[in-house]
Amino acid sequence: MEVVKVWSEDGAGKVVEIPADMTARDVCQLLVYKSHCLDDNTWSLVEHHPILGLERCLEDHELVVQIQASMSSDSKFLFRKNYAKYEFFRNPLNFFPEQMVAWCQESDGSIPQTQLLQNFLNSSSCPEIQGYLYLKEPGRKSWKKLYMSLRRSGLYYSTKGTSKEPRHLQLLSDLEDSNIFTFIPGRKLHNVPTDFQFCIKPNKACSDCKELKMLCAEDEQSRTCWMTAFRLLKYGIELYKSFTVPQQRKPNLSHFSSPVRSVSENSLVAMDFSGQTGRVIDNPVEAQSAAVEEGHTWRKRSPRMNVLGSPSPLHPSSLSTVIHRTQVWFHGRIVREEAHKMIMQQGQVDGLFLLRDSQSNPKAFVLTMCHHQKIKHFQILPCEEDGKVFFSLDDGATKFTDLIHLVEFYQLNRGVLPCKLKHPCTAVAL
Repeated sequence: MEVVKVWSEDGAGKVVEIPADMTARDVCQLLVYKSHCLDDNTWSLVEHHPILGLERCLEDHELVVQIQASMSSDSKFLFRKNYAKYEFFRNPLNFFPEQMVAWCQESDGSIPQTQLLQNFLNSSSCPEIQGYLYLKEPGRKSWKKLYMSLRRSGLYYSTKGTSKEPRHLQLLSDLEDSNIFTFIPGRKLHNVPTDFQFCIKPNKACSDCKELKMLCAEDEQSRTCWMTAFRLLKYGIELYKSFTVPQQRKPNLSHFSSPVRSVSENSLVAMDFSGQTGRVIDNPVEAQSAAVEEGHTWRKRSPRMNVLGSPSPLHPSSLSTVIHRTQVWFHGRIVREEAHKMIMQQGQVDGLFLLRDSQSNPKAFVLTMCHHQKIKHFQILPCEEDGKVFFSLDDGATKFTDLIHLVEFYQLNRGVLPCKLKHPCTAVAL
């Protein structure tokens, strides 16, 4: 058994004792169980190196004890959502632009997306990603723009323009003994020419910057392509197994001291009291529908009730201005830059969102969301009608009594937004 400490985004830490064969997914499931949060297979362990300014999400199949043994004393594990972990399996064409995939160019770009993924997963095939990257020159602050090719055997750069002849290709890094990292948002330690930086770090390099291969892409899409291809070429079918069989091996929960649910809690059932006599709701779909309906009814009830069941001292209209603070997607008075950082860290997938207080208007709120790997902001303004306060992000065309109603609406309807709200940006306290 080994001791591992995991940190949450708020700086709280939790110590767990785990066996040597416990994977990152197993540890995440233990932390989900302990924290009483939803296990939707998007939680990840992050290998975080504050001195180097680097971090990466561990693959679900990686052994945590083994990774910890290669980390320096200042490094740590973070517990964080990553909605983009397997997004490339769902929408591969969004991750691999035709001009960057050598195979697609040779086939006039007519490769179906299923065959594109099979080419990466099949160890006997030879997929190749190509394009320009900036490389930081060793021992200098300058960067050099080079034409590079990523293959199963490693990452190569051309010494003569875009030539891929063997005599013109130099090996920059292999895949077997290295991992790919992003720079911690907001950290520009190395005079980077663009904002789309990443790094290849040898497993043996704990805190030595000299062995790092620092790279920059032209835009977010090409950086995502390089990093995703690196993962696929390095791990291949292991990633697909983790994507398709999320519950392949249940972890042993005995490592936590958290009490299990009592018999009385386990025997709770959904009930319907709408008729003259109560009845047990056996159909799970009906039970869920009844729970949602009861939630809507509770929010409309007046006077409002507090958590103890007594009348709330808050007026209904006052409660509508604070009830959202209990939601996982609301992050209070964080600044615009912090909202950007959270969205970037949790995957930059379409529909990833959070709400926060507006910095410019104390009565307003801001919806921050991601669409096509770009982060957008929408101001939510209060408006008054017949003495009641409503909230709207389309100048009053669509009004809501509270922010919970607003979020629920845009989760079902795109409205004026570029896409529906899908994934709440969440921070959990361990």
